[in-house]
Amino acid sequence: MKRNFILGFLVILIAVASCSFTNKAFESDDKDKLLLDLITYVLERGHYEPKSINDDFSVNVFNDFIDIIDPTKRYFLEEDILEFERYKFQLDDQIKNTDISFFNLVHKRLEQRMAEAKEIYQEVLDTPFDYDFDESINIDYKNEGFVSSRKELKERWRKQLKYATIDTYDSKIKSETLKAETEAGHKMSSLKEIEESARLYTRDQLDDFFDFINDLERKDWFVQYLNTIVDEFDPHTYYFAPEDKDKFDISMSGKFEGIGARLQKKAEGAKIVEIISGGPVWRDQKLEVGDEILKVGQDGDAPVDIVGMRLDDAIKLIKGPKGTVVDLTVRKVDGTVEVVSITRDVVELEESYAKSATVIKGNQKFGIIHLPKFYVDFNDYSNRNAASDVAKEVNRLKQEGIQGLVLDLRDNGGGSLKTVVEMAGLFIKDGPIVQVRSSGRDKDVYEDKDERIQWNGPLVILVNELSASASEILAAAMQDYKRGIVIGSKQTFGKGTVQNVIPLENIVRSNEHGDLGALKLTTQKFYRINGESTQLKGVKSDVVVPDRYSYIDLGERDQSNPLQWDKISPANYQPWDGYIDNDYEATIANSNKRMSENPQIKLIEENAQWLKKQQDQTRVSLNYEKYKVQVESNRERSNYFKSLSDYDSKLTFESLKYEKELFTQDPVLREKRDRWHQNLAKDVYVEEAVNVLRDLRVNNIKNGKLASVKG
Repeated sequence: MKRNFILGFLVILIAVASCSFTNKAFESDDKDKLLLDLITYVLERGHYEPKSINDDFSVNVFNDFIDIIDPTKRYFLEEDILEFERYKFQLDDQIKNTDISFFNLVHKRLEQRMAEAKEIYQEVLDTPFDYDFDESINIDYKNEGFVSSRKELKERWRKQLKYATIDTYDSKIKSETLKAETEAGHKMSSLKEIEESARLYTRDQLDDFFDFINDLERKDWFVQYLNTIVDEFDPHTYYFAPEDKDKFDISMSGKFEGIGARLQKKAEGAKIVEIISGGPVWRDQKLEVGDEILKVGQDGDAPVDIVGMRLDDAIKLIKGPKGTVVDLTVRKVDGTVEVVSITRDVVELEESYAKSATVIKGNQKFGIIHLPKFYVDFNDYSNRNAASDVAKEVNRLKQEGIQGLVLDLRDNGGGSLKTVVEMAGLFIKDGPIVQVRSSGRDKDVYEDKDERIQWNGPLVILVNELSASASEILAAAMQDYKRGIVIGSKQTFGKGTVQNVIPLENIVRSNEHGDLGALKLTTQKFYRINGESTQLKGVKSDVVVPDRYSYIDLGERDQSNPLQWDKISPANYQPWDGYIDNDYEATIANSNKRMSENPQIKLIEENAQWLKKQQDQTRVSLNYEKYKVQVESNRERSNYFKSLSDYDSKLTFESLKYEKELFTQDPVLREKRDRWHQNLAKDVYVEEAVNVLRDLRVNNIKNGKLASVKG
C-alpha cells in the first residue's frame, strides 16, 4: 500500500515529529540510544495501533530476543537465562529511558558462549557417531529447555550434529554403493571411512558458519534487538539499518541479483514463502513454496549450516552476482532432503507483469489473465502499471472473442492500492472498492467513478493462501458485488494492513550521526466494502478447493503479533445486476459438487494431509537403519503424489495474436509461454474456473448482455 493514499498522513507525522523531537538526551555520540529513542517515538505516534510499553511488552521482548539469537538453545545455559531474567519485567522501563544494559549483557554473554561452542563442536566432531545406537532427537526446539551444564550442552550439540550429519552419511553410502555397482574396479569405502568423511564435512560447515558469525559487528546484533522491539507492534513493521534500506529500495524497484525467492526465518533454516516469477528458482522448477533451506554452499564448496543463523545473514549467503552458482541443501515440503543448485541471475521484471492466453474448451473460447503482483512506477504512474496492463489484456482477449474471463491472483502478494481501485473498475459500472482507516480517524472510501465497463461478461477470480493484500481487496470487492465467483483456498493470506517507509533522519532536528536508516511502519488498515477487515481472516472463497498447503500455516495468522480482525460500517454499494441470484448460487453449488467428486482434488487433499503430518513429525531417529527406513518411506510417498503433475485437463491454451508475432524475434518468450500453457493444462483449478464460466455463460447472463469497451 503506497504513498499515493497516505502521503498527507506522513507529512503530518514527520512535521509533528520534527517539531517535537529535539534529540535533547543525546548530546554525546551514543547512536544506539538515539536509534532506540527515535524508533519508539515514531512507533508510539505513528503506528496504526500503538501498544503500551509495559511489563507484558517487556516479557515478550525478552522471550523473543532470546529465541531469535539462540533458537536451537545450543549457546546459553540455564544460569545465563536466570541472570538475564532479572531484566524480564524491566525492559519497558529500559526502552523508555533508552537504557541498553540488557542488550549489552546478552550480547557480551553470547560472544562468550559462542567462543565456548566452537570448542564444544570440535570436541564432539573428534568422536565418531554411532549410527547403530537407538536414539532420537526432538527438532521442536521451541519446546525444549535450556541445559544446566556444559556436559548437558555438549550432549545437545552431539545430537544436533549427529542429526546434521546423518543425511550426509546416508548420501555417501548411496554414492559409494552406486560407484561399486557401475564403475569397474571401484573399491567401496568402509562404513568407518564414510562416517569419518561425513563428520569432516559437517566440521567444515561449522567452521565456515562460525567464521561468518565472527565477521558480524555489535551493530548487527543491536539491529536485531531493535527489530525484536519493533516486531512486537506487528509483523510488517520493521527497522532498516542504512545498508538494509538500500537493499529494500533495490528490491522495490524489482531489480536485484539472486535466486528470486522470498524467505521466512524458521528454527531449522529459512522457509521459502514466495517464488518470484521470472527468477532463477521459478525457471528451474526445483523448489517450491514451503521448502526449507538448511545449508548454503558456494558453487561446489562445502556448505554452511544456516540452522540458528539470522535470516539476514542467511540471505547474504544465498544472494550473489549473476552467473554464480549457489548449492542449497533443502528439506522439501514432503520431508525429503536434497541438494539443489541454482544459478543466480537478475530477476526478470518482465515476468512480473500481467500476461494472458485464450482457453479453448469444445467450441467455446475463454480468457485467462495471470497477475503476479499489483505493480506500479511510483515516480510516474502514467508509466506501465498493473491496472492499465490488465485493461489492455482484457481488450485483446475480447478481440479474440472470449465468452468468459479468469483472473488468476494465486501467489499474488499485493502491491499498489491505486491499481486495485482502477482494476476493479474494469468490471463494475461504478461504486466503492475499498475502505481505508487511519488510527483515530474516520474511514476513507476509495471508489471507481468511471461508469464505463471494460468487461461485463462472466468472471472468475482464482486465489490461494498466498494471495495477499491488494489481491484480497480485489477478490473481496468482486465477491461483495457478486460480480465474480472466487475459487481457491479456504481463505487468502489475511494481510489487511498498510505500511510506509519513514527515513529516521527526517525526524531529527540536528543529526550528527549520519544515515540512521528507516522504519517501515504500519499506518492504516483496509476494509471490504461490506465493512469487514481482511486482516487475519482474509477472503473466504465461494468455491473452496484444497491444495497442498491447506493444512500448513502460511498466512498472516502464522506471523508474530498480527493485528486483529474487526469490522466497520459498510460502504454504500449495490450488488452487480448482471447475474440472476438463484443461478449465481446454483453455479457455486454445482462447482462445489464437481470438486468434491473430482479424483484429482481427492488426491490433492490426501497430499495436503500427508504434508501436514510430515511437518508435525518433530522426533527424528538417529539410528541409521530406522532413519533409512523413514527416508525411503517418505520418498515412496512423495513419488506416489508426483502423479498429480500427470493430470490433463484436455484444455487448449494459446497466446494472443500480438504475442505470437513477437515469438519470431524472441524464442525465449515463446519458451516461457509454452511452459506456462503446459502448466495450465495440468491445473485442475483453471479447469474448474472454465467450468464455472460456462455455467455462468449459459445460465446467468441477463438480457443477452455483451462485454463493452471501456476507454
